[in-house]
Amino acid sequence: MRFMIMVRANALSESGETPDDPEMFAEMASYHEALAKAGVLLDASGLQPSSRGFRVRYRDGKPTIVDGPFTETKELIAGYTLIQVRSRDEALEWARRFPAPFGKHDDGEIEVRQLYELEDFAPCEGIERFRKLEEERKAS
Repeated sequence: MRFMIMVRANALSESGETPDDPEMFAEMASYHEALAKAGVLLDASGLQPSSRGFRVRYRDGKPTIVDGPFTETKELIAGYTLIQVRSRDEALEWARRFPAPFGKHDDGEIEVRQLYELEDFAPCEGIERFRKLEEERKAS
């Protein structure tokens, strides 16, 4: 089971300034080292502020590009950690250990969501194509 731990954005993460907090970075590094040692870490990274991003909106199936920044900070993601564990309970235990994402100086929040697996969908031609892509990616 794969889960994504998402760090919710706040004014600090949206400012584009990197925090000057060696203790926070040390705690985050220790946490991710523990995930790696346990063999559950798949990926992790921080995200640039929304002012450097864009969205693609679809109206009647047609895409339109909307440049950031985006005003609803509470709906934005500042970073993520992707883990693969045996159960929801195991994901919950790792999430409980996640350090305060912005240190002791700023409030923070994480959200944890399970990823869909191809087995969660009814078989069809499109799902089989995704399965083939996944196999090819793993082989390379």
